[in-house]
Amino acid sequence: MENRKEDFLNHLGQTNPFPYLIDVESAEGIFIYDKSGKRYTDMISGVGVTNIGNRHPQVIKRIKEQLNKYLHVMVYGEFIQDSSLEMARLLRKFLPSELNCVYPVNSGTEANEAALKLAKRVTGRTQLIAFKGSYHGNTHGSLSVSANEVKKNPFRPLLPDVDFIQLNVLEDLERITTRTAGVILETVQGDAGVRKASDQFLKALRKRCSEVGAILIFDEIQCGMGRTGKMFAFEHSGVIPDVLTLGKALGGGLPIGAFISKYEYMNQLSHSPMLGHITTFGGNPVINAAAWGTLEVFESEINFAEVEKLGYLLESYLQKIDEIFEIRRVGMMFACDMASDERVAKVVDKLLEYGVISFWFLSHPYSFRLSPPLNITEEQIHEVGKLIQQAVAETR
Repeated sequence: MENRKEDFLNHLGQTNPFPYLIDVESAEGIFIYDKSGKRYTDMISGVGVTNIGNRHPQVIKRIKEQLNKYLHVMVYGEFIQDSSLEMARLLRKFLPSELNCVYPVNSGTEANEAALKLAKRVTGRTQLIAFKGSYHGNTHGSLSVSANEVKKNPFRPLLPDVDFIQLNVLEDLERITTRTAGVILETVQGDAGVRKASDQFLKALRKRCSEVGAILIFDEIQCGMGRTGKMFAFEHSGVIPDVLTLGKALGGGLPIGAFISKYEYMNQLSHSPMLGHITTFGGNPVINAAAWGTLEVFESEINFAEVEKLGYLLESYLQKIDEIFEIRRVGMMFACDMASDERVAKVVDKLLEYGVISFWFLSHPYSFRLSPPLNITEEQIHEVGKLIQQAVAETR
């Protein structure tokens, strides 16, 4: 075990000084098992990925079917392949008719990169508008439209002509002008600690973008795929973006992203010049098979009213904890504010001892994060709710 930990820490690139170091043996449903046999309840869905649990049978079925046919055969965009077609057909069933063209890529951050390029291509403009509190990924362009200056500063210079406005401040919309190529917004900001754009604000934002000809991009990489109690968070307001980006949970546990727009926009990436966006492994048949299976589960098994009901049940346990002074919840996406990041760390560490995986937010460390699989049961929520209460009490 010590050699494995040493190899992990010294010979695999690290992301932070304090990794969880769970030595994983297997996972099934909402549970992860380490090599000693200890069971962990995954209350963050691998940070928004396993929304239907780990190794869902329908996802495994589609993956195995594809594995028995072939793996990679060509770069994206050249060959007609079953899993890409079926994934896109099923995804379009969940979407408004305006969003009718799907481009699968490798990750959420790539989807955002491509969406920013599409906005510039369609409009011929350069300015990008993002929001304070935003997080859109960690590659160069996505980082440029993310708000956390501490995370950005070591990598400057980033993209030029990027401006930030405030979420839910109507007056700031005047800063979107005929210079603006695109506006990118998380419909529910994740890294900022679950901050929801109001319906009023989204409608005014849509109106302003339409008035000046700017492309409106909704990033639903975290808040999409059923997390908020609807398939997509924008459905709550009825506001339809020009471009939608997805990732994380779309792949059912495998790496994927997608950007979606109308054909008339998306087709502009195929000419003048050709190959406006290209990807070797985007649209990989095995990955798309997993996404196809995931979408089938959403179509046949996930009850969005039940998602809201279960979220409310978990919130009822959190509301009884006096040290949690604010809870922000949309569906089963939670941020729970405590007095300090040190206080949050103690609770998160204690929960890990109990076999419950929670997490924090990159830009909001005095909140702890909960985003359990959508098919968690009432019994499992009762069990975890009591453990969270106990963890707070025992770390006072």
